[in-house]
Amino acid sequence: GINAEYGKQWYQRRVRAERQRFPHSVVWTPLPLLSWLFPLIGHTGIASVDGVIYDFAGPYTVTVDDMAFGQPTKYWQLELSRVREMEWDTAVLKASQEYRGRMHNLCCDNCHSHVAMALNLMAYEGKTNWNMVHIAVYLMLHGRFTGLGGFLKTYLPFMIIVGIILLAAFLL
Repeated sequence: GINAEYGKQWYQRRVRAERQRFPHSVVWTPLPLLSWLFPLIGHTGIASVDGVIYDFAGPYTVTVDDMAFGQPTKYWQLELSRVREMEWDTAVLKASQEYRGRMHNLCCDNCHSHVAMALNLMAYEGKTNWNMVHIAVYLMLHGRFTGLGGFLKTYLPFMIIVGIILLAAFLL
């Protein structure tokens, strides 16, 4: 019946971090070296309704289910009911196709911009002015770690570096 179908859809659309499935989510992973010094800076991707991750990995490259810098450590699952224009997967695919034709620029046209374009195409929350700063802030405010391992992968290198600096400061 209807309840069984709803239950099946809910199960298929729930986050399953152990399987690397983050349905209708923005995902984040640390960038080696850069995130170790600045743990709020990282690499993003956007997942389809089924949880398949698309990320702008470099010049003219959008990977599918193979994030450039490793598995997600954080995710922000969005509400499908807040999509106002284009269907979710259509927007993700259209943004990914566009970014397969773009040069990667670390500061201006990057993985965050790719995610922002998808959200703009679908007019998520009725907005069409999503940008890389919005993506970073929303991930910081609404993102959830994939588990203890995700938290440690994000912050442990930073904590080790700070610990070494503090230890050196006290010993010298």
